[in-house]
Amino acid sequence: MFTGIVEETGRVVAFARGAEAWRLEVAARVVASDVAVGDSVAVNGCCLTVARREGERLWFDVLEETRRLTNFAALAAGTIVNLERALRADGRLGGHFVTGHIDGTGAVEVFEPRGKDHYLRVRGPAGGGRLLVVKGSVAVDGVSLTVAEVVGDSFAVWLIPHTLVATNLGARRAGELVNLEFDLLAKHVEKLLASRPA
Repeated sequence: MFTGIVEETGRVVAFARGAEAWRLEVAARVVASDVAVGDSVAVNGCCLTVARREGERLWFDVLEETRRLTNFAALAAGTIVNLERALRADGRLGGHFVTGHIDGTGAVEVFEPRGKDHYLRVRGPAGGGRLLVVKGSVAVDGVSLTVAEVVGDSFAVWLIPHTLVATNLGARRAGELVNLEFDLLAKHVEKLLASRPA
């Protein structure tokens, strides 16, 4: 379980197909200082297990399914990724409950400054709009954000200056894919309502 409060950005050192899985190597300072093999780390919002750690380097095994369902297919050496360690039971919950299970990718439609603020609009997967409400939460590349607008399967958020500096969202461009995780409560409510007898 995560909060969507990114602790630092890391840099992809390598991402290549291995004998049993894809192997992702990430350089990180803060996160790497306090994780062990077997710990969970959200990488661009996707929960991965630390398979190896040496100094400021972390290695993760990535399934083909994970690569296919996330924006990981675009990862290459030098790519900046958002990192967050798993939530501690005695920690603060500053964002919202994020599982690290990506629901799909969305395409950045608009990302631009509007006055002193920055506006980001994303088109999510077909049908995803039903899980979004204005003032509700959504995780974009692992960043907990508040939904400002919903039109069909597109939604918009506003980014504060800290988010632009502390995450990889400040470098996003129209057409790029971002990982999306919709609010856990919305998904449970949808399933409960769908299973009710008519």
